[in-house]
Amino acid sequence: MSCSGETVEADDDLIQIRPSTSAQLKKAKYGVSGHSTVELCHWTKKSFKHEGDCYKHKFYGISTHRCMEFSPAGMHCENRCVYCWRPMEFYESMKMDPGQVAEPEVILTELMAERKRLINGHYGNPKSDKQRLDESLLPSHYAISLSGEPTMYPKLPEMIKYLNSLDTTKSVFLVTNGQEPDMIQRLQDEDALPTQLYLSTNAADYDSYVRINRPRYDDSWERWNRTLGMLRHLDTRTVLRITLIRGYNDSKDTIPEFADMFSRSSPHFVEIKSYMHVGRSTNRLEHSDMLEMDEIRKFSGEVVRQSGMFSVMDESQVSRISVLQNNERPINRWISTYAETS
Repeated sequence: MSCSGETVEADDDLIQIRPSTSAQLKKAKYGVSGHSTVELCHWTKKSFKHEGDCYKHKFYGISTHRCMEFSPAGMHCENRCVYCWRPMEFYESMKMDPGQVAEPEVILTELMAERKRLINGHYGNPKSDKQRLDESLLPSHYAISLSGEPTMYPKLPEMIKYLNSLDTTKSVFLVTNGQEPDMIQRLQDEDALPTQLYLSTNAADYDSYVRINRPRYDDSWERWNRTLGMLRHLDTRTVLRITLIRGYNDSKDTIPEFADMFSRSSPHFVEIKSYMHVGRSTNRLEHSDMLEMDEIRKFSGEVVRQSGMFSVMDESQVSRISVLQNNERPINRWISTYAETS
């Protein structure tokens, strides 16, 4: 059996990112292993030099320099989102066969080695805090996102359980586009939910959804809505994350629909963020498609007013993001890593 697009099978029949694609990813400072990828994000590298932290630190207490962002489905995704800044032109395959994927422990061991290699390059920078670099080698937080759609990886429940078995793990975040509701149900049924589950929520109606997400599945809207409907019942922290793009989904006319969506799904938090003109998205969108922070505040304020169940919890001006908290499902914003970062 062969895989299409930019993945191939190695001699042991496991999916591999093609060498040509892997070379381009490594040039872009990704670590690559098999069908998985890892990267040191902008904020992780800044945190090594005490030059700032990711908004997840400000909002939830995540230790930025001890956060490992990776994906077990590096070149697999069901959407081609217009705002995606990842190398999605390499995405082709729509399925990851369980018999052709690496085991979670193998993936994490190899990606950890790749991540260490990336971190080692920062020891030579006199601005780097050596203690932070040392600590970063043992992550306490895992963000399963990066490139590709992680819920396509068929052994995701086993992977999250493995991460939680590690002594240094404090939290696991999972970001999904909602196209694999059966996997979300598996995570619930197998007691393998992450500490916090993010659902990307970029449109309040079908036409906008198709225009922004450019889905490959004919029933993508139904799949996404099924995942949305699960949020209020999942036994974990849940977040809806909206990426606002000028002219696509930022109109005041969309606010009642978004507010209704939030009321129906009742997530613990809603993150409302401007599109950022970075990476590969610059080939599809303009710098002017970003919203200013004042516009994010205004949009968030109207959502709060019309939903009647959320309040503004915090914001990050540098990241152009506002976070709302559900007053009807109150939960402590700080996760367990806060103790080590405060």
